[in-house]
Order: sequence, then structure tokens, then C-alpha cells
Amino acid sequence: FEGAERGAREGWRISQETGYPSSPKRGSPPNLMRLGGLGMALRRGTSSLVRQRAAKGMSSRAAGTVSASAKGEARASVTVDPALRSKAEKIRKQLDELHPDPPIPLDHESPFQLLCAVVLSAQTTDKAVNQITPELFSAAPNPSAMASLEVTRIQELIRNIGLYRNKAKFLSELSKKLVEDHNGEVPDTRKDLEALPGVGTKTASVILSQVHGIPSFPVDTHIHRLACRWGLSTGTTVKQVENDLKIIFPESEWNSLHLQIIYYGREHGQAHQKPPGKGGPPWPGPICSWAGLDNPPMTTPAKKRREKEEKKKGADGSTSKRARRKLL
Repeated sequence: FEGAERGAREGWRISQETGYPSSPKRGSPPNLMRLGGLGMALRRGTSSLVRQRAAKGMSSRAAGTVSASAKGEARASVTVDPALRSKAEKIRKQLDELHPDPPIPLDHESPFQLLCAVVLSAQTTDKAVNQITPELFSAAPNPSAMASLEVTRIQELIRNIGLYRNKAKFLSELSKKLVEDHNGEVPDTRKDLEALPGVGTKTASVILSQVHGIPSFPVDTHIHRLACRWGLSTGTTVKQVENDLKIIFPESEWNSLHLQIIYYGREHGQAHQKPPGKGGPPWPGPICSWAGLDNPPMTTPAKKRREKEEKKKGADGSTSKRARRKLL
């Protein structure tokens, strides 16, 4: 019993350090008196497994999806063979012909203004952002001016876009941080950028690529959708799709490709079209017409749920509560 107790408690301790849940309720040590002999044996086995995963520097959640190669790169979600690389090169050349010199779609006159515009564009169209930024940047063209505005005043200037209250707070706080920590300059490292309020992976990648010329591949909804439609990724997260595209395309093309795919997606990458493999019409557009998969992988949890509901309905003729509500 003492050996099992030590094993279980050691597993619990390591789980707090690694994030691997050795206890059903992470955050509290296991109640050994309620486990019984078999339960304690399982705890001891889990403790050993946790130790092994901790030694490898990964949790069980990460082990099945991303692994480090000899070069330190993450594994792609698709098989990157010569056929896929040939397809990607054909797509790249066609995008060069369709959008040879794509401009940044967000209006700005300085790196700071582009940073603010990208933060504002979260869950909002670029067109809507471009409609409010002239007045905003007239009132606050630089970090010190933005930092001096009251949050309520920023809210008034951007209230026509979604999530304007949170975004106003982000603009105020990131401006203060730029003034205090970076002398009013937009930093050129991912670590410093992502330390700014309201700045995540995508925003940091946009600034690195379009302001500082550092190769990056920001992924928005258009790029995510088209990467999966073209068979270049099966990733369900922005980071996984970005990793796949970085592996497939040459680094020298990343900064322009992400803009080219955005513009192509606006013209031809409709989000709500039924795939050809599910009874929909052929994919529109000069690239999707030949590169699009009949049944591309779902790109969001909501779409995955709908797909499961459709499969269930086809299997037993029933519909879920969620599906019935939609029908009503």
C-alpha cells in the first residue's frame, strides 16, 4: 500500500508540472482510500507513464499531433510527397499570375497603425476596419496619442465594429506598453509582439512579415479554408495550418503568398458552399476548379459537429436536438 501511495502521489506531483492529468480532478491529490487495490495499481502505472512523457518533454495531448524532427520542425498534418510539392508549386505560380503584387488590405500610414488595424480586424472584415480607422488615426496617429485617450473615447471611435469594448481596451493598453517598454516603436520579435495586449499568433505574424520583412505565414479564415480545400493541410488550428504551409512552400515566398491567398479567397473561396463530394456544384475559381478536393476536411469545430450529425442521420435516420432546432 505504501508503494502504491508513493507512486500515485508522485504521479500527481509530476502532473502539476507537466500538465498531464494523472488524477481525474487535476489540481487535487488522489484520494487513495477510495481507489481500492486495482485503482492504486492503475495510479502507479499512470505515474510511470507521466514520468516517461515528462522525460521526453511532451504531454500525451501533444504526442499524437506534433513531434519534433531532427531539424526541430513540427510534423505536417499531411504527407508532403513530391506530388503535393508539385501541386503546391503549381498553385504558387498561378497565384503569382492572378495577384502579382498584392497590397496590404488594411489602410495604414505607419507600423503602429497597421498593428492597431490588425488587432481591430479580429472577427471583423477588413472593409469594416478601413471604414473606422481614418477617424481613429486622426485622433491618435501614434502610440503616445493613443495612450493618452480615454478608453471610452476609443470605444466611441470604433463602436461600429464587433467586440469594440475589448478592442478599445487592447489599443489603449498596447499603446501604453509600446511607449513604456519600446520607446513607441513596434517590436520586431514574436516574443515581444505577443506580450502586447490583444496581440496573438496571427497579428504577430502579420507585423513580422509586412513591417519587418521577417518570413512568416499568417493564417486567417480564407487561408485556413483554402489550405484544407486544396489538400495542403488537415489542421484544425491556425498554428497547425501555418506549420503545414511553411513546410510545403519555400520560405522566400511566405510573405507574399499569405496576401495572395487572402485576395484569391475573397474572390473565389466562398465559405458556405456545399462540397462537390456532398452534392454541391464544382468549386469555383481558376485554382479551386482543379486543386479543390471533393470532400475537404472540416476546418472548425462547428463544421465537424455538423458533419457528425449528418453521418448519424444517414446511419439511423435520426437527427440530434441541435439539428432539429435548426430545422424548426
